[in-house]
Amino acid sequence: MPTTRRSFLAGASLAGGLSALPLSSLAAAASQAQAEPLFGPKIGQALLSRNENPYGPAPSALRAISETAKMGCYYTDRGLERLTAMIAERHRVAPSQVVVGDGSTEILCAIALAWGREGAILCPDLFWDTTVNYGERQGVKSIRVPLAADMNVDLPAMAAKVSEGAALVQICNPNNPTGMLISPTDLRRFAAEVTPHATLLVDEAYNELTDLPDDNSMIDLVRAGSDVIVCRTFSKIYGMAGLRVGYAITSEANALRIKSHMMSFGGNLAGVAAAIASYDDMAFLDQSRAAVLEGRAMIIEAVAKAGLRALPSQTNFVFVEVPDANALRDAMAGQGIAIRGAYGPWAGYSRVSTGRIEDVTRYAAALPELAGRLWG
Repeated sequence: MPTTRRSFLAGASLAGGLSALPLSSLAAAASQAQAEPLFGPKIGQALLSRNENPYGPAPSALRAISETAKMGCYYTDRGLERLTAMIAERHRVAPSQVVVGDGSTEILCAIALAWGREGAILCPDLFWDTTVNYGERQGVKSIRVPLAADMNVDLPAMAAKVSEGAALVQICNPNNPTGMLISPTDLRRFAAEVTPHATLLVDEAYNELTDLPDDNSMIDLVRAGSDVIVCRTFSKIYGMAGLRVGYAITSEANALRIKSHMMSFGGNLAGVAAAIASYDDMAFLDQSRAAVLEGRAMIIEAVAKAGLRALPSQTNFVFVEVPDANALRDAMAGQGIAIRGAYGPWAGYSRVSTGRIEDVTRYAAALPELAGRLWG
């Protein structure tokens, strides 16, 4: 049987663990490894629940990983310096204003700890709050503000709360899980209002997928000297979620403050090599973006065909209004399609990601039939 990348990964993991297994377990372990891959979707599954980009990593990134694998015994050293310099050059800031981490999550968690020592984190009540939750587990206080009636971030309501002890104001733009974009004009006005009192953190994980990435970014406020931190990731448009590379752009003082609360050396060798190789790979980025937008359009069309409504999205996922998100999740799972269920009390919205086109096709075909069966 020819060796595929999937069978190789499964087989390599099996071989690495043989010495630790009793003989009676070898047959079972071999069967398990052949049955399912260690990473990504299960065999036959359409994985549309995790906002991953299956079109990455770029070929340039894969070559870099292969070429540098033999250097895996070393730390990132000059590679990390090179990536930092590349990011700084593109965004016209000093290298000392860039922080690279093991995914933007590490940086966001460090920010939660650093600023949480000084006051509360002010944030929407529905956004990617994993890092705020992390801060809360460490004793950091948060102030959560309900979304506006249209499901977008309620900037006026948040601005009214900043005087209640907030040290950090955190938002995602576009927001996750709604997919909605805050107007850059409104966000810049908001920044001018809150930054005299607190640092503004803007998580721009999905920025490259928006209609006008440069216009929608707040990095220009960093260059202008505002107390703003912008976080980005290689997980989305670059398709490198498992390689864990992210970065922040801010003032030199804020960068030092973030670094003082980080635990790592700033990136793994494979991830840094892949990021360097693909950062300026515009041919791949254009192809990646086009595939994501095609999948998103297919989802929106299927939602309309099913008689449902989707919030406007500028990301690689769509937030669909449904009577019961968990019921739809379970029905889709019965057909081998993985989507998200309810987000806490938001049981009336279902998030679906733009995975491989063939997987989105399965979702688009199933949605009208399942919606009809569930809700008539």
